[in-house]
Amino acid sequence: MVITQTPFRISFFGGGTDYRSYFEQYGGAVLSTSIDKYCDLTVRHLPPFFDHRIKAAYATIEYAKNIDEIKHPSIKACMRYTGTNDLSIIYDADLPARSGLGSSSSFTVGLLNAIHGLKGEFVDAISLGKEAIHVEQDLIGESVGVQDQMAAAYGGFNIMEFSYNNILVRPVVLSSERRQLLNDHLFLVYTGLPRFASKIASEQIKVTPQKTAELKEMHQMVFEGERILSSNSDISDFGKLLNESWKMKRSLTAKISNSLIDSLYEKALRSGAIGGKLIGAGGGGYILLFASPDRQKKIIEELELIAVTFKFENLGSKIIFFRNEEKGW
Repeated sequence: MVITQTPFRISFFGGGTDYRSYFEQYGGAVLSTSIDKYCDLTVRHLPPFFDHRIKAAYATIEYAKNIDEIKHPSIKACMRYTGTNDLSIIYDADLPARSGLGSSSSFTVGLLNAIHGLKGEFVDAISLGKEAIHVEQDLIGESVGVQDQMAAAYGGFNIMEFSYNNILVRPVVLSSERRQLLNDHLFLVYTGLPRFASKIASEQIKVTPQKTAELKEMHQMVFEGERILSSNSDISDFGKLLNESWKMKRSLTAKISNSLIDSLYEKALRSGAIGGKLIGAGGGGYILLFASPDRQKKIIEELELIAVTFKFENLGSKIIFFRNEEKGW
């Protein structure tokens, strides 16, 4: 039996430049961090005493006699890719799926990590992230970028740079005091609107050729964000840059935001937030807000939404339990 714990992520700047249709021509970059909200996957071999050969428990419970019967696309693709059968897979998470925090990729990374562990195989972070990209893009056929899988596999506060044939992940160097100051200014609020990132991303990919100027500017915001954090600049400048980035991102397609999200964001600004953005591809999920700690309570009260505080984390997907199963059947 193997249990993996894989973090969700928050992307600050550069989202949209991690789609191949953009970065293979222009290059891309993302500034993001993993957070202490996780998905946990318990995977073990299924004993041969049942009519079903595969059990998968997530929002529903599936019992299947073979891989072809599995409905969950990531489970089906991961099992085919790794050549595994006879599995029991149990999923649990700290936050809901389809929320913009990279939960789908965290699931895929965590499941691949667990299956490799069950087979006695160690996979490094770069290989694990690339495997998840292959599963999601090539095997499942989803319209997704490449940042979420790497953020889940690596963990930490990083800049990821993308080019035609390379992905580079490097940590942002921050003092513990600066890192904590930023963390103290950030929190999430849940809009209550689930969304399907692949559908929204498909629309963004279609308009990429007409939005290269905006995406190039969003690309440069990654390094401006790093400069603000790594210098003695007022930390509120980071929040102001988030606000600029969100305005630009929501202009890419009409599906990224909607009237409810816009009204919530404007109310947050009127209540004292300096900046923020909708996390992920858009359409719903969580809004990240940047505000001084003394104003956050008022903002939350005004929005009347569930708020989530978090801490940055550094470890990425990891195996937290391993038991070598000696089959006695």
